[in-house]
Amino acid sequence: MGAGRKRSHHGVAMTERTIVLPANYVIRHATPSDDHALRDIASLDSQRPLAEPVLIGEIDGRPAAAISLVDGQVIADPFIHTATLTQVLPVRARAIDAHRRSPSLVERLRASIGTVAVGRAVDG
Repeated sequence: MGAGRKRSHHGVAMTERTIVLPANYVIRHATPSDDHALRDIASLDSQRPLAEPVLIGEIDGRPAAAISLVDGQVIADPFIHTATLTQVLPVRARAIDAHRRSPSLVERLRASIGTVAVGRAVDG
């Protein structure tokens, strides 16, 4: 590409000298105080509100995308560059689901007690 020619990166016009740095993002469980932001993002994205519980992703401290932990629906603010965040949210949601489905250490120990053969001393 010659000097000064433009190309696009996630909708951003760039020149050869433009460097796209990853935004700082945070993923956390949504709280009732996020309800308004979640409704706004869903509306901007022309989607229905998410079924709760929800993970919300913030970019530079601003709510930008979210995923329902019920059905995996993702919403994102179309006016913010959310490509990375919308790829990471489902990965995080699957990790939370896998952790939730895994039995705890205590449950695994209790289950194993019933399967271990215990020898008895025989008086002879």
